[in-house]
Amino acid sequence: MIKAHKIRLNPTPEQEVYLMKAAGTARYAYNWAVAQWRQAEGKKPTARVLKKRFNAEKPEWVYEVTKCAAEGAFTDFGRAVTNFYEQRAGEPQFKKRSRGVFKFKLNNDKFDVSGYFVKIPILGLVNMAEKLRFEGKIMGAVVTREADWWYISITVEMPDHKTLPPAGACGVDVGLVRLATLSDGTTFENVRPLRHLLDTLATLQRVFARKQPGSKNRAKLKVKIARLHQRIRNIRNDILHKLTTWIADHYGFVIIEDLHVKGLTQNHCLALSLADAALGRLLDLLESKVIRTNGQLVKVDRFFPSSKRCAHCGHKREDLMLAERVFVCPECGFTADRDHNAAMNIFQEGWRLTFDQCPSGNGYDGRKTPPQTGYNLDKRGKYGDILPMPSGFCFPER
Repeated sequence: MIKAHKIRLNPTPEQEVYLMKAAGTARYAYNWAVAQWRQAEGKKPTARVLKKRFNAEKPEWVYEVTKCAAEGAFTDFGRAVTNFYEQRAGEPQFKKRSRGVFKFKLNNDKFDVSGYFVKIPILGLVNMAEKLRFEGKIMGAVVTREADWWYISITVEMPDHKTLPPAGACGVDVGLVRLATLSDGTTFENVRPLRHLLDTLATLQRVFARKQPGSKNRAKLKVKIARLHQRIRNIRNDILHKLTTWIADHYGFVIIEDLHVKGLTQNHCLALSLADAALGRLLDLLESKVIRTNGQLVKVDRFFPSSKRCAHCGHKREDLMLAERVFVCPECGFTADRDHNAAMNIFQEGWRLTFDQCPSGNGYDGRKTPPQTGYNLDKRGKYGDILPMPSGFCFPER
């Protein structure tokens, strides 16, 4: 298991100059590789070929910082080219200093961590805000600059802990009114950090628009806006990590709904709320943490009518509106909260897919793209079969 610990750095003004030079060297090497790759005619050169060419003709000022800065840039360039050839992304683009790209990598044999200090080549000891919390083999590090603050993200390889998964099972419905609703009735409210700070952000941006370009006050306000954005992101990440960790620690069998978040954001009335909730990141974190705790995860098809279907009798309401927060079944009279009803339907559909043994193993019918990761129902868990059916559970009549 590989984990990363991101720690804030407290460099001196002299050390900050070195960090800026190292980040500039990495950016220069990457842009140089992109330019050479675009200008090449016929067969494009690989990242390894460009790296050898760069080492033969690199300027003298590159030697003022660690060689890891340029080496890491060519590693990133090679990954960008691979993604382009495999049609996962567009062609590599130039990195701009004005866009705030300040980042460079460190190899695991080129730096040391001791207590509250990290030793960077040529620079020396730099103070860290906290100690490295993970114990294991250090794989590498990345130094970045965000909102005028410097951070180091240290990657550590840790031994896998083979433990029994939690005994609980639940279905999870995510939404905008409530961030997550479980099939057992547990709810997690949506904090909406961007909504709450949107007026403050708009005020600062209006003042920023009136500042003279190139002035120091404009630069100071730009940092202030960046730190407000960082605060919003930190609040959102804190909520998502705490929520997903709690679910993964309490439930060993989790059923979620596969959502096409990018398609949902095409609705401009809900785009801001969807981006503020970060539902795609929530599902990704939940998937990775359930698997990490040796649990089992099932994805229900995104076109399954979880909100329109009655969890008691299976009747589907075609006239259900988005504003209706209470689900009332016209057939059997079942009444429940809309999100709770959807979570129970997801739970039931997940169990049905489990026992029906779908060919694709994850509830997909073959016409849609299956998930890249997740628990495969065709392969039983390492600790035996799937969890037993909860007492009193029954599938609704079709």
